Amino acid sequence: MRPALALPALLLICLAALPARAQDPMTAAEFDVYVTGKTLTYAQYGSVFGTEEYLPGRKVRWQVTDDICQFGRWYEKEGLICFAYEYDSGEHCWTFWLDDTGLRALSVNDLPGAELSEVREATQGLTCPAPEVGV
Repeated sequence: MRPALALPALLLICLAALPARAQDPMTAAEFDVYVTGKTLTYAQYGSVFGTEEYLPGRKVRWQVTDDICQFGRWYEKEGLICFAYEYDSGEHCWTFWLDDTGLRALSVNDLPGAELSEVREATQGLTCPAPEVGV
Protein backbone atom coordinates (compact mmCIF):
# COMPACT_ATOMS: atom_id res chain seq x y z
CA MET A 1 0.00 0.00 0.00
CA ARG A 2 1.30 3.43 -0.84
CA PRO A 3 1.98 5.61 2.25
CA ALA A 4 -0.45 8.32 1.05
CA LEU A 5 -3.31 5.78 1.01
CA ALA A 6 -2.28 4.02 4.23
CA LEU A 7 -3.26 6.85 6.59
CA PRO A 8 -6.87 7.31 5.29
CA ALA A 9 -7.42 3.54 5.29
CA LEU A 10 -6.09 3.26 8.83
CA LEU A 11 -8.30 6.16 9.92
CA LEU A 12 -11.39 4.47 8.45
CA ILE A 13 -10.57 1.21 10.24
CA CYS A 14 -10.16 3.05 13.56
CA LEU A 15 -13.41 4.96 13.13
CA ALA A 16 -15.29 1.78 12.30
CA ALA A 17 -14.04 0.21 15.53
CA LEU A 18 -15.50 3.00 17.68
CA PRO A 19 -18.91 2.36 19.25
CA ALA A 20 -21.82 4.13 17.62
CA ARG A 21 -22.90 7.31 19.38
CA ALA A 22 -25.74 6.55 21.76
CA GLN A 23 -29.10 8.12 21.10
CA ASP A 24 -30.17 11.03 23.25
CA PRO A 25 -31.56 9.96 26.62
CA MET A 26 -35.31 9.39 26.72
CA THR A 27 -37.51 11.93 28.43
CA ALA A 28 -39.99 10.77 31.07
CA ALA A 29 -42.82 11.24 28.54
CA GLU A 30 -41.01 9.14 25.89
CA PHE A 31 -40.18 6.45 28.45
CA ASP A 32 -43.82 6.35 29.63
CA VAL A 33 -45.13 5.89 26.08
CA TYR A 34 -42.58 3.16 25.32
CA VAL A 35 -42.93 1.05 28.49
CA THR A 36 -46.52 1.36 29.80
CA GLY A 37 -48.39 -1.91 29.38
CA LYS A 38 -45.24 -3.90 28.63
CA THR A 39 -43.21 -6.43 30.55
CA LEU A 40 -39.53 -6.10 29.64
CA THR A 41 -36.72 -8.49 30.43
CA TYR A 42 -33.23 -7.00 30.69
CA ALA A 43 -29.80 -8.59 30.38
CA GLN A 44 -26.41 -7.40 31.53
CA TYR A 45 -23.12 -8.94 30.41
CA GLY A 46 -25.06 -11.59 28.47
CA SER A 47 -27.13 -12.88 31.43
CA VAL A 48 -30.71 -12.08 32.42
CA PHE A 49 -30.69 -9.28 35.01
CA GLY A 50 -34.43 -9.16 35.74
CA THR A 51 -37.90 -8.41 34.40
CA GLU A 52 -40.02 -5.34 35.01
CA GLU A 53 -43.73 -4.91 34.39
CA TYR A 54 -44.73 -1.32 33.65
CA LEU A 55 -48.23 -0.60 34.90
CA PRO A 56 -50.41 2.49 34.33
CA GLY A 57 -49.76 5.47 36.58
CA ARG A 58 -45.98 4.87 36.56
CA LYS A 59 -46.28 1.84 38.82
CA VAL A 60 -43.96 -1.15 38.36
CA ARG A 61 -43.36 -4.72 39.44
CA TRP A 62 -39.74 -5.88 39.40
CA GLN A 63 -38.79 -9.55 39.44
CA VAL A 64 -35.28 -10.94 39.67
CA THR A 65 -36.26 -14.52 40.53
CA ASP A 66 -39.49 -16.44 39.92
CA ASP A 67 -40.51 -16.27 43.56
CA ILE A 68 -39.79 -12.65 44.50
CA CYS A 69 -41.54 -9.53 43.17
CA GLN A 70 -41.07 -5.97 44.35
CA PHE A 71 -43.71 -3.34 43.77
CA GLY A 72 -42.72 0.24 43.17
CA ARG A 73 -43.02 3.29 41.02
CA TRP A 74 -40.90 5.29 38.64
CA TYR A 75 -40.50 9.06 38.32
CA GLU A 76 -38.36 11.65 36.57
CA LYS A 77 -35.64 13.40 38.56
CA GLU A 78 -33.20 15.85 36.99
CA GLY A 79 -33.52 14.23 33.56
CA LEU A 80 -33.11 10.67 34.90
CA ILE A 81 -35.68 7.89 35.25
CA CYS A 82 -35.68 6.80 38.91
CA PHE A 83 -37.33 3.87 40.67
CA ALA A 84 -38.41 3.42 44.28
CA TYR A 85 -39.49 0.00 45.57
CA GLU A 86 -41.55 -1.05 48.59
CA TYR A 87 -38.78 -2.85 50.49
CA ASP A 88 -35.90 -0.57 49.53
CA SER A 89 -35.41 2.85 51.09
CA GLY A 90 -33.14 4.09 48.30
CA GLU A 91 -33.80 5.26 44.79
CA HIS A 92 -32.35 3.75 41.64
CA CYS A 93 -31.79 6.25 38.83
CA TRP A 94 -31.00 5.43 35.22
CA THR A 95 -30.48 6.95 31.82
CA PHE A 96 -32.63 5.16 29.22
CA TRP A 97 -32.34 5.34 25.45
CA LEU A 98 -33.45 3.39 22.40
CA ASP A 99 -31.06 1.89 19.90
CA ASP A 100 -31.43 -0.62 17.07
CA THR A 101 -31.89 -3.51 19.52
CA GLY A 102 -34.44 -1.87 21.85
CA LEU A 103 -34.31 -0.16 25.20
CA ARG A 104 -30.97 0.26 26.96
CA ALA A 105 -30.27 1.63 30.41
CA LEU A 106 -27.25 2.74 32.40
CA SER A 107 -27.42 3.21 36.16
CA VAL A 108 -25.95 6.40 37.58
CA ASN A 109 -23.84 4.07 39.75
CA ASP A 110 -22.28 2.21 36.79
CA LEU A 111 -19.68 3.04 34.18
CA PRO A 112 -20.31 2.78 30.42
CA GLY A 113 -20.16 -0.88 29.42
CA ALA A 114 -22.46 -1.99 32.27
CA GLU A 115 -25.68 -1.13 30.42
CA LEU A 116 -28.81 -3.22 30.68
CA SER A 117 -30.29 -4.28 27.34
CA GLU A 118 -33.88 -5.18 26.58
CA VAL A 119 -33.88 -8.80 25.47
CA ARG A 120 -37.56 -9.70 25.58
CA GLU A 121 -40.89 -7.88 25.50
CA ALA A 122 -44.20 -9.31 26.62
CA THR A 123 -47.67 -7.83 26.95
CA GLN A 124 -48.71 -10.19 29.74
CA GLY A 125 -47.76 -9.29 33.30
CA LEU A 126 -45.46 -11.02 35.72
CA THR A 127 -46.54 -14.07 37.65
CA CYS A 128 -45.89 -12.97 41.20
CA PRO A 129 -46.59 -15.16 44.22
CA ALA A 130 -49.49 -14.15 46.44
CA PRO A 131 -48.51 -12.23 49.56
CA GLU A 132 -48.18 -14.21 52.73
CA VAL A 133 -51.59 -14.85 54.24
CA GLY A 134 -52.21 -14.76 57.99
CA VAL A 135 -48.89 -13.22 58.93
